[in-house]
Amino acid sequence: MDTASQPVRSVPNATSQENPFPEKQSFNGALGISPAPPPTAAPRVRRRNRMITSCLECRRRKLKCDKSHPCANCTKNTRDCVFLAPALDSASQMKLTEIKEKMGSLERVLEQDVARNNSTRQQSWKADPEGDQVDFAPEPEDEKNLEPTPLATADAVYDDDADDDLADLGFAMGRMRLSDRIGGFFRPKMVEEMSVSLNDDGSDNRPQSHKSLSPEAHHPQYVTSPQYNKFLAPGPTYIAPSSSFFFSSGQSSASLIDYLPSRFIANRLLGQYWLAVHPICRLVHRPSFQRRYDAFWADIELGVEPTGSLQAVVFAALFSGVVSMSDNAVLMAFGTSKKDLVENFQMGTETALGRANVIRTTKVETLQALVMYMIPLCRGEISRSHSALVGTALRIAECMGLHRDGTEYGFGPVEIHVRRLIWYHICFLDIRTCEAQGPRPHIRSDEFDTQFPLNVDEEELEALDPPTMSAPRWTDMTLTLIRMEANEMCRVVWVDRLKLEKRKISLTAVLGKIENFRKTMKDKYLQFINDNIPVQHLGRQICEIITLRMHIMVLHRYHNSVSFQIPDRLRQIIISSGTEIMERAITIETSPALSPWAWYSSAIQQYHSALLLLMEIFAFPNRKEADRIWRCLDYVFEIPANIPKDQRGRWVMTEVRDKMGIYIASRKVMAPSSMLERIGSQSTHSGSTTSVSPPISVGKVRHGNGDFAYGQPPGTTAQHTQVHENFRPGAPAFSSSAPPAAMPVSDPPIQGDKTIDIDWHEWDKLFPPDSNPNCLA
Repeated sequence: MDTASQPVRSVPNATSQENPFPEKQSFNGALGISPAPPPTAAPRVRRRNRMITSCLECRRRKLKCDKSHPCANCTKNTRDCVFLAPALDSASQMKLTEIKEKMGSLERVLEQDVARNNSTRQQSWKADPEGDQVDFAPEPEDEKNLEPTPLATADAVYDDDADDDLADLGFAMGRMRLSDRIGGFFRPKMVEEMSVSLNDDGSDNRPQSHKSLSPEAHHPQYVTSPQYNKFLAPGPTYIAPSSSFFFSSGQSSASLIDYLPSRFIANRLLGQYWLAVHPICRLVHRPSFQRRYDAFWADIELGVEPTGSLQAVVFAALFSGVVSMSDNAVLMAFGTSKKDLVENFQMGTETALGRANVIRTTKVETLQALVMYMIPLCRGEISRSHSALVGTALRIAECMGLHRDGTEYGFGPVEIHVRRLIWYHICFLDIRTCEAQGPRPHIRSDEFDTQFPLNVDEEELEALDPPTMSAPRWTDMTLTLIRMEANEMCRVVWVDRLKLEKRKISLTAVLGKIENFRKTMKDKYLQFINDNIPVQHLGRQICEIITLRMHIMVLHRYHNSVSFQIPDRLRQIIISSGTEIMERAITIETSPALSPWAWYSSAIQQYHSALLLLMEIFAFPNRKEADRIWRCLDYVFEIPANIPKDQRGRWVMTEVRDKMGIYIASRKVMAPSSMLERIGSQSTHSGSTTSVSPPISVGKVRHGNGDFAYGQPPGTTAQHTQVHENFRPGAPAFSSSAPPAAMPVSDPPIQGDKTIDIDWHEWDKLFPPDSNPNCLA
């Protein structure tokens, strides 16, 4: 089998006995985490992506194929003759990439066995959680030394003495909501991590009102104070679900008339639904729903009570319409407060769902109403009750067979379309709630076969000859399909993150999937976008936000790698992707043209990448992206204007740390024993949590005593890390002289220095150097 090795460039590293990387020291080494010894080096097999012209059977059996259809070998042996198509779609290309990765791993195993004893041995295989067969071959050389931080885990545990009266929404920090789960991972030691980064001379220039939020101030008297309740209380967009309609008998004493407005008001709210909700959260087929809506009012005018499912779906649409309006718009249009109107339609929807027996329904319309009801609930602030509600909707949908495509049961085009819309919105809610409350998505890609809806206009589905293929243009469904396909790619990344931790897939392969997906979305949808049309411009912003967020999903746990420094190119991907995510999210919230859909922006992203960029800019205040990053951070954290520019980073980090300390102490968060064992006794290092090594950095400065100290932000020490302008892979980036100099000099070689071999040729194909410059400041 042909293989080709690409030349690699070596990046010097330090031995495992001497940790030269400050970002690892700040979050892990300073807490006493013992780095794992690097595995022994193994050659990486690089595969060429040649055009395959032989049929798969001849290729597998090593036979010469005559390339006819079918070929002579397959005809002679009565085998299925299958050729690879010249152009593969994104799903097939992704599958082919995985197959090649596994074949390369198998080749490495066989070569090592032959070299060791020149004999064949039985290979060990283990069933993968997603159904694949995964081998235990050595990891690729370019990432074998990277290790995710052990301070983040998927599963959360709380003491039985925890305060259940406290909302599990986390705390407010500007426009962002933070809890003990950040980026989908449980972080029980976040306070200690940030205390390490904030290590300084002990000065605190914050006002006394802010100092009172320190963890030492956490006592029963303070917990009841208004200031405490202010940042822990739910925000104005939070809507708590009710469980009453799940346990009702279906014979509610409340009447429909108690919640139903006049038809004029209902028409106004339905118009708002078509404008602000339907384009971004499409759950109904508009022409058929409009007919159902007219039938609803026809029954009301005749004095006949509509069916429970019809009541539920109409009230759910009106409920979403109210939530999508601003407070002032509601007051001017209806002469009442938005809060009162939201409560009215929420109660009306829940009453109608109870009358429709939602918990045991077999009607698609009732399930459709339940999912529409969850649209305004599951946005920025999600509690465990929302997660439980989504789990219930998922189980109802599976019991009704929505995880099987409607074409298998002979449904019409509209029914198939609606079933697909409902299923994939449940898939989105599954991802969204597991990000907020954990631990992992419940829907597995191999357990459903429901296809994406067709990319067509809604009216076409009722034509005499309805389309059976998607149209290569912008349609009513394009924005919805962008969200659906991007969300399913996020599900793939969730699974791959678990495989990365178990060394079952390479980091390059995962990032390659993401880049292939970005290119596919560009060719499939983004090329048809006219940015002068607001809804299409919104589609571009959403697509870029979700795809860029996948980079953060994969790399943020490696940002503080325990044993080895994350390569600068990976760090630059984190910085550039995180900054662009925030800029595009701010555009959605502030652009007048996109204002009708700004109400739903918190469901697309939650600004958690701002915390990662805050720590980075705190360590490197002179980074070339600093101005862009600070414009975003000022908006996200709502930093007061009177905070000096050089104190903004410390002010925000101290606020986040202290509020996090209060929240975690109230929730009685428990860290896993394995995490505590890795951390060890902090007193053996420095005697206290806040007096250990200084904040994040990736360089090192050698002091006069010959020991290593780590880069610190301005104001903490007179010695600052400097970055060489000509930094390149394979050369030390930082000064090692004792006093700060105008031009840093290279460190002397370290005894027993180990290297990380990175195939930069392969990396440049995924991430062009022009778009990811490798300078740190």
